[in-house]
Amino acid sequence: MKIGILKTDAVRPEWVPNFGEYPDMFQRVLTQVDPSLEFVTWDVEAGELPTQTDLVDGYIITGSKSSAYDDKPWIRNLEAFIRRLDEQQRKLVGICFGHQLIAKALGGEVKKSPKGWGVGVHVYDINDHSLHDGEGDSLQLLASHQDQVMTPPANAEVIATNEHCEIAGMRVGKHILTFQGHPEFLPAFSREIMTFRREMIGDERVAQGMASLEALNHQGERVARWILDFIAH
Repeated sequence: MKIGILKTDAVRPEWVPNFGEYPDMFQRVLTQVDPSLEFVTWDVEAGELPTQTDLVDGYIITGSKSSAYDDKPWIRNLEAFIRRLDEQQRKLVGICFGHQLIAKALGGEVKKSPKGWGVGVHVYDINDHSLHDGEGDSLQLLASHQDQVMTPPANAEVIATNEHCEIAGMRVGKHILTFQGHPEFLPAFSREIMTFRREMIGDERVAQGMASLEALNHQGERVARWILDFIAH
Protein backbone atom coordinates (compact mmCIF):
# COMPACT_ATOMS: atom_id res chain seq x y z
CA MET A 1 0.00 0.00 0.00
CA LYS A 2 1.30 3.46 -0.94
CA ILE A 3 0.53 6.46 1.25
CA GLY A 4 0.81 10.05 0.06
CA ILE A 5 1.72 12.57 2.78
CA LEU A 6 0.70 16.17 2.14
CA LYS A 7 3.18 18.09 4.32
CA THR A 8 1.84 21.43 5.54
CA ASP A 9 4.49 22.57 8.04
CA ALA A 10 8.11 22.07 9.12
CA VAL A 11 9.34 20.92 12.52
CA ARG A 12 11.56 23.37 14.40
CA PRO A 13 15.19 22.58 13.38
CA GLU A 14 16.34 21.86 16.93
CA TRP A 15 13.66 19.16 17.29
CA VAL A 16 14.32 17.34 14.01
CA PRO A 17 17.25 15.17 15.26
CA ASN A 18 15.04 13.63 17.95
CA PHE A 19 11.66 13.51 16.22
CA GLY A 20 12.13 14.01 12.48
CA GLU A 21 9.88 16.03 10.20
CA TYR A 22 6.11 15.47 10.22
CA PRO A 23 6.19 12.90 7.38
CA ASP A 24 8.82 10.98 9.37
CA MET A 25 6.46 10.88 12.36
CA PHE A 26 3.63 9.45 10.25
CA GLN A 27 5.94 6.89 8.66
CA ARG A 28 7.12 5.80 12.12
CA VAL A 29 3.66 5.17 13.58
CA LEU A 30 2.17 3.68 10.41
CA THR A 31 5.04 1.27 9.74
CA GLN A 32 4.68 -0.01 13.31
CA VAL A 33 1.38 -1.40 12.04
CA ASP A 34 2.51 -2.37 8.51
CA PRO A 35 6.27 -2.41 7.75
CA SER A 36 5.62 -2.98 4.04
CA LEU A 37 4.11 0.47 3.41
CA GLU A 38 5.49 2.83 0.76
CA PHE A 39 5.38 6.61 1.15
CA VAL A 40 5.47 9.65 -1.12
CA THR A 41 5.62 13.18 0.32
CA TRP A 42 4.55 16.45 -1.26
CA ASP A 43 5.64 19.68 0.48
CA VAL A 44 2.38 21.53 0.00
CA GLU A 45 3.58 24.56 1.98
CA ALA A 46 6.38 24.90 -0.59
CA GLY A 47 3.88 24.74 -3.46
CA GLU A 48 3.98 21.02 -4.28
CA LEU A 49 0.79 19.05 -4.98
CA PRO A 50 0.18 15.76 -6.77
CA THR A 51 -0.38 16.19 -10.51
CA GLN A 52 -3.01 13.41 -10.41
CA THR A 53 -5.28 12.10 -7.69
CA ASP A 54 -4.59 8.40 -8.29
CA LEU A 55 -0.85 8.29 -7.58
CA VAL A 56 -1.29 6.62 -4.17
CA ASP A 57 -3.84 4.50 -2.31
CA GLY A 58 -4.64 7.27 0.14
CA TYR A 59 -3.52 10.74 1.22
CA ILE A 60 -2.81 12.13 4.70
CA ILE A 61 -2.81 15.89 5.38
CA THR A 62 -0.53 16.74 8.30
CA GLY A 63 -0.89 19.28 11.08
CA SER A 64 0.37 22.84 10.69
CA LYS A 65 0.97 26.03 12.64
CA SER A 66 -1.03 27.75 9.89
CA SER A 67 -4.79 28.13 10.22
CA ALA A 68 -7.32 26.79 7.73
CA TYR A 69 -8.69 30.32 7.32
CA ASP A 70 -5.29 31.95 6.64
CA ASP A 71 -5.19 33.66 3.25
CA LYS A 72 -2.20 31.81 1.81
CA PRO A 73 -2.09 30.57 -1.80
CA TRP A 74 -0.86 27.09 -0.85
CA ILE A 75 -3.80 26.65 1.54
CA ARG A 76 -6.32 27.67 -1.10
CA ASN A 77 -4.66 25.30 -3.61
CA LEU A 78 -4.83 22.46 -1.09
CA GLU A 79 -8.52 23.22 -0.50
CA ALA A 80 -9.14 22.84 -4.23
CA PHE A 81 -7.24 19.52 -4.22
CA ILE A 82 -9.36 18.31 -1.27
CA ARG A 83 -12.50 19.05 -3.27
CA ARG A 84 -11.10 17.09 -6.23
CA LEU A 85 -10.38 14.10 -3.99
CA ASP A 86 -13.87 14.34 -2.53
CA GLU A 87 -15.52 14.51 -5.95
CA GLN A 88 -13.56 11.45 -7.09
CA GLN A 89 -14.06 9.69 -3.72
CA ARG A 90 -10.31 9.14 -3.25
CA LYS A 91 -9.19 8.07 0.20
CA LEU A 92 -8.17 11.07 2.34
CA VAL A 93 -7.20 11.37 6.01
CA GLY A 94 -6.85 14.71 7.79
CA ILE A 95 -5.00 15.25 11.07
CA CYS A 96 -5.36 18.47 13.15
CA PHE A 97 -4.91 21.22 10.52
CA GLY A 98 -5.80 18.59 7.91
CA HIS A 99 -9.02 17.79 9.79
CA GLN A 100 -9.88 21.48 9.92
CA LEU A 101 -9.01 22.28 6.30
CA ILE A 102 -11.06 19.35 5.00
CA ALA A 103 -14.02 20.66 7.01
CA LYS A 104 -13.57 24.18 5.59
CA ALA A 105 -13.01 22.99 2.01
CA LEU A 106 -16.26 21.03 2.10
CA GLY A 107 -18.40 23.83 3.56
CA GLY A 108 -17.76 23.71 7.31
CA GLU A 109 -16.53 26.47 9.60
CA VAL A 110 -13.20 26.71 11.46
CA LYS A 111 -12.38 29.31 14.13
CA LYS A 112 -10.20 29.89 17.16
CA SER A 113 -11.96 28.27 20.09
CA PRO A 114 -13.03 30.41 23.06
CA LYS A 115 -12.12 27.35 25.17
CA GLY A 116 -8.45 28.00 24.49
CA TRP A 117 -5.70 25.55 23.70
CA GLY A 118 -6.10 21.80 23.74
CA VAL A 119 -2.78 20.20 24.74
CA GLY A 120 -1.54 16.93 26.19
CA VAL A 121 -3.53 13.70 26.03
CA HIS A 122 -7.26 14.21 25.48
CA VAL A 123 -9.97 11.59 25.90
CA TYR A 124 -12.58 11.43 23.14
CA ASP A 125 -15.85 9.53 22.85
CA ILE A 126 -15.87 7.49 19.64
CA ASN A 127 -19.28 7.36 17.93
CA ASP A 128 -18.28 5.31 14.87
CA HIS A 129 -19.03 1.62 15.36
CA SER A 130 -16.73 0.67 12.49
CA LEU A 131 -13.82 1.89 14.63
CA HIS A 132 -14.74 -0.16 17.68
CA ASP A 133 -11.92 -2.65 18.10
CA GLY A 134 -12.49 -4.21 21.50
CA GLU A 135 -10.51 -1.45 23.24
CA GLY A 136 -13.54 0.50 24.44
CA ASP A 137 -15.63 3.41 23.17
CA SER A 138 -13.15 6.13 24.11
CA LEU A 139 -9.83 7.21 22.60
CA GLN A 140 -6.78 8.79 24.26
CA LEU A 141 -4.84 10.94 21.82
CA LEU A 142 -2.28 13.75 21.99
CA ALA A 143 -3.63 17.14 20.96
CA SER A 144 -2.09 20.53 20.18
CA HIS A 145 -4.53 23.10 18.81
CA GLN A 146 -6.40 26.32 19.41
CA ASP A 147 -8.47 26.30 16.20
CA GLN A 148 -11.45 23.98 16.03
CA VAL A 149 -14.08 22.88 13.56
CA MET A 150 -17.14 24.78 14.75
CA THR A 151 -19.57 23.54 12.09
CA PRO A 152 -18.97 20.32 10.13
CA PRO A 153 -19.72 19.99 6.42
CA ALA A 154 -23.35 19.10 5.74
CA ASN A 155 -22.48 15.58 4.57
CA ALA A 156 -20.03 14.80 7.42
CA GLU A 157 -20.67 12.46 10.33
CA VAL A 158 -19.03 13.50 13.63
CA ILE A 159 -17.26 10.42 15.00
CA ALA A 160 -15.16 11.77 17.89
CA THR A 161 -16.06 14.33 20.53
CA ASN A 162 -15.29 15.62 24.02
CA GLU A 163 -16.17 18.62 26.16
CA HIS A 164 -13.27 20.73 24.91
CA CYS A 165 -13.64 19.84 21.23
CA GLU A 166 -17.10 18.79 20.13
CA ILE A 167 -16.05 18.01 16.53
CA ALA A 168 -12.84 16.06 17.06
CA GLY A 169 -13.25 13.57 14.24
CA MET A 170 -15.32 13.21 11.09
CA ARG A 171 -16.17 10.74 8.39
CA VAL A 172 -17.44 11.74 4.94
CA GLY A 173 -18.87 8.81 3.03
CA LYS A 174 -16.42 5.94 2.78
CA HIS A 175 -13.51 8.07 1.52
CA ILE A 176 -12.67 10.77 4.11
CA LEU A 177 -11.60 10.25 7.73
CA THR A 178 -10.32 12.99 10.06
CA PHE A 179 -9.08 13.47 13.62
CA GLN A 180 -8.27 16.62 15.58
CA GLY A 181 -5.69 14.73 17.69
CA HIS A 182 -2.22 13.63 16.58
CA PRO A 183 -1.60 9.86 16.30
CA GLU A 184 1.88 10.60 14.92
CA PHE A 185 3.07 12.58 17.96
CA LEU A 186 5.16 11.14 20.77
CA PRO A 187 4.56 12.33 24.36
CA ALA A 188 8.10 13.75 24.42
CA PHE A 189 7.31 15.87 21.34
CA SER A 190 4.10 17.11 22.96
CA ARG A 191 6.16 18.10 26.01
CA GLU A 192 8.56 20.11 23.82
CA ILE A 193 5.69 21.96 22.14
CA MET A 194 4.00 22.83 25.44
CA THR A 195 7.28 24.08 26.91
CA PHE A 196 8.02 26.21 23.84
CA ARG A 197 4.50 27.67 23.68
CA ARG A 198 3.96 28.02 27.43
CA GLU A 199 3.40 31.79 27.27
CA MET A 200 0.95 31.40 24.38
CA ILE A 201 -0.94 28.47 25.90
CA GLY A 202 -0.96 29.63 29.51
CA ASP A 203 0.62 28.14 32.64
CA GLU A 204 -2.54 26.46 33.91
CA ARG A 205 -3.34 24.72 30.63
CA VAL A 206 0.28 23.65 30.19
CA ALA A 207 0.29 22.19 33.72
CA GLN A 208 -2.86 20.21 32.89
CA GLY A 209 -1.33 19.02 29.62
CA MET A 210 1.91 17.94 31.28
CA ALA A 211 -0.02 16.05 33.97
CA SER A 212 -2.02 14.22 31.29
CA LEU A 213 1.21 12.84 29.79
CA GLU A 214 1.80 11.01 33.06
CA ALA A 215 -1.80 9.99 33.76
CA LEU A 216 -3.00 8.82 30.33
CA ASN A 217 -1.65 6.56 27.59
CA HIS A 218 -1.44 8.04 24.10
CA GLN A 219 -3.10 5.62 21.64
CA GLY A 220 -1.43 6.74 18.42
CA GLU A 221 -0.78 3.25 17.11
CA ARG A 222 -4.45 2.40 17.59
CA VAL A 223 -5.45 5.29 15.33
CA ALA A 224 -2.74 4.25 12.86
CA ARG A 225 -4.48 0.87 12.57
CA TRP A 226 -7.80 2.62 11.95
CA ILE A 227 -6.23 4.82 9.27
CA LEU A 228 -4.66 1.91 7.39
CA ASP A 229 -7.82 -0.21 7.61
CA PHE A 230 -9.78 2.77 6.30
CA ILE A 231 -7.46 3.32 3.33
CA ALA A 232 -7.24 -0.41 2.53
CA HIS A 233 -10.99 -0.92 2.49
